[in-house]
Amino acid sequence: MQTEIWVAIVVAAIGTYALRVGPLLWTQRHFKKHQANNSHAHLPAWLSVLGPLMIAAMLGVSLIPKTPSSASWVATAIGALVTTLVWRKYKTLGLPVFCGVCAFGLVFAAITYWI
Repeated sequence: MQTEIWVAIVVAAIGTYALRVGPLLWTQRHFKKHQANNSHAHLPAWLSVLGPLMIAAMLGVSLIPKTPSSASWVATAIGALVTTLVWRKYKTLGLPVFCGVCAFGLVFAAITYWI
């Protein structure tokens, strides 16, 4: 691989790690501080909202196809619909995303194969 690709991979890995370890370290320090004072610690509201906000941001970015075409827009719409329906039934994060990605891939492959 080219050096630029490796640099991009390392930067993405460090950024992903920082997004996960930052709130974890802050929470641990917050609880230790309250434990030393013998007081009850509560998680701040921003920490419980941070995860769903990041997921919503990734969803917004991933809904726009890389190469806009009728096939990609139809596949994106069906993938989003499948994701929503599976989420409404199971109320989890992993299974709906998996099903939505599979639906997108199958629909996109079917449309491009038959057209």
